[in-house]
Amino acid sequence: MGASRGAGARLLGFLTDVQIRGEREALRALNLEALAGRPIDEIFVGLADYICPNAGTVDDGIAREAFVETIIELTTMGVTDLDALTPDQMQTVFELYATHAIEARLCNDIGTKLITMPANAQAALRIQEQLRDFIRNGVSDALTAARTETPVLTQDRIQAFVDSVYERSFGILKALGDAEANQ
Repeated sequence: MGASRGAGARLLGFLTDVQIRGEREALRALNLEALAGRPIDEIFVGLADYICPNAGTVDDGIAREAFVETIIELTTMGVTDLDALTPDQMQTVFELYATHAIEARLCNDIGTKLITMPANAQAALRIQEQLRDFIRNGVSDALTAARTETPVLTQDRIQAFVDSVYERSFGILKALGDAEANQ
């Protein structure tokens, strides 16, 4: 999940920069100042190549798909103003991205037969819905724990923070899977 972790770090770094310096300055640093004042979905579409550079690998595709899913979900949640994001909303944006990235990675693993799914479509849909909830809760728990340990996220701490969230999320998912298997 290297591409997704890198994209998550760039997303979190950008959001942190917006919190510190404001939308216009954060976008100016990326030569995207023309996006300032636009709705968040338009800004995020414009950020796609920065957040998820496309080198043509499956991992890059997973990162980009997760970012697009995050943009879609933000628009349905009514989050429209980047400059007005609260720290909790910033956490939600990152949670959404990490959840979509982990889910997409697991779906890829299903597609490559590393993980098997039931043949029954309704059972598979139930598992997918449960998995999304487990992932989101795992990411949220990991993020809360990591933020407690490192409440101030400087640029140099972001990558370690993102790595920690992913490791903890997968650890929580593994524990849930093991518990389910032992029932």
